[in-house]
Amino acid sequence: MSVSYPNVQLLIANNWVDAASGKHIDVRNPATGQVIGTVAHAGIADLDLALAAAQKGFEVWRDTSVYERAAVMRRAAALLRERVEEIASVLTQENGKPLAEARVEINAGADIIDWFADEGRRVYGRIVPGRNVAAQQMVIKEPVGPVAAFTPWNFPVNQIVRKIGAALATGCSFLCKAPEETPASPAALLRCFVDAGIPAGVVGLVFGDPAEISSYVIAHPVIRKVTFTGSTVVGKQLAALAGQHMKRATMELGGHAPVIIAEDADVALAVKAAGAAKFRNAGQVCISPTRFLVHSSLVGEFNQAFVQYAQSLKLGDGLAEGTSLGPLANPRRVTAMQQVVADARQRGAEILTGGERVGETGNFFAPTLIANLETDADLFNQEPFGPIAGIRAFDRLEEAIAEANRLPYGLAAYAFTRSFKNVQLLSSRVETGMLWINQPATPSAELPFGGIKDSGYGTEGGPEALEAYLNTKAVSVVGI
Repeated sequence: MSVSYPNVQLLIANNWVDAASGKHIDVRNPATGQVIGTVAHAGIADLDLALAAAQKGFEVWRDTSVYERAAVMRRAAALLRERVEEIASVLTQENGKPLAEARVEINAGADIIDWFADEGRRVYGRIVPGRNVAAQQMVIKEPVGPVAAFTPWNFPVNQIVRKIGAALATGCSFLCKAPEETPASPAALLRCFVDAGIPAGVVGLVFGDPAEISSYVIAHPVIRKVTFTGSTVVGKQLAALAGQHMKRATMELGGHAPVIIAEDADVALAVKAAGAAKFRNAGQVCISPTRFLVHSSLVGEFNQAFVQYAQSLKLGDGLAEGTSLGPLANPRRVTAMQQVVADARQRGAEILTGGERVGETGNFFAPTLIANLETDADLFNQEPFGPIAGIRAFDRLEEAIAEANRLPYGLAAYAFTRSFKNVQLLSSRVETGMLWINQPATPSAELPFGGIKDSGYGTEGGPEALEAYLNTKAVSVVGI
């Protein structure tokens, strides 16, 4: 099902409006390079209206019963499921990922909203026995306030869902600066909340100049919490700005995920699981496996099987039947892939398959595997964020763990082994926020989702995610 791409507006106080200036930005289909629509470009006047609406929305939502909050969220999730075909079509048109992947993203988003709706009903305080028997001591959990969220283009629905779910479940209002490259699917997501009956101002959506919006909104006194998903460089800038104004912050930043394939690993499983994770969304995934560390006794077998897997992928327009690998999101990513390959060639690495742009129309790049890389190669130091994987052999598991931990990133990691001893060693020694063993990435709403070191701080999954949106207040009462 293909639907026409809409011209996207701002969402302020439950009204869909153009920017006051009338300014807009073109949106392009990465498979064709053609302009398919526009998105409104907010200015300061629009931001002031959106912030005022968020404050009013918060004053209503914080006093709304947790049961009613949950009911609204569940209605929104149901609408998201009902509209999956329409939303998946526009998501693929603006992002490029295969239609099947877009459907999975949207349905997973609905599940996450449902989970947070229920989890919000389990935000409890406690009664604390006092040293003075006449005193009643209470610990109360309260919503932190209006939230400013900044989300990326690679998962334009799910990156918002993880933030809006925790915010709404705890009683916060939510103002999102979504990506200008992929605006229609975020707008469709927030429309589900509006249509579900959420009070005016509780959710809002703006687009425009990222630097202008972030500097103005984060510093604004209405905003009490900042959440960002994106690059480490930008994340550090926004975290510093939030710190200047004593704003709470959650940062889900870049990664460079290692894959450790131990001597006793199931090679077929490793190729199938890690291969699927590697080429999902054309490798434009923060938790995408990138550095494959393979035991020297298995590296020949692994390389051969991985090449066969990569060459079996069907590259094409995400709306076309059978496409399993879509285009990169923009021409900048194609240039970045070409630079990674050029650096590897210069250093004498072996291009096992791929390594080049495909066609002159759209942002297509062949699935690429590069072997015999030295650790100083760009691919082993800079997150490629594309359909490229580097492969390097090791002799001892401790050697692979040291390489996995060498970089300042710590978002996700993968491993394959049949040994419980190896599982114990990997679990305790790999420095990462998330580790998947003998499986592809399986992030779920009930598990923490976040990184350590330069990959950020805080989590957007599990009950821990709600804590970032709550203030803790101690109340002690004596003799009334």
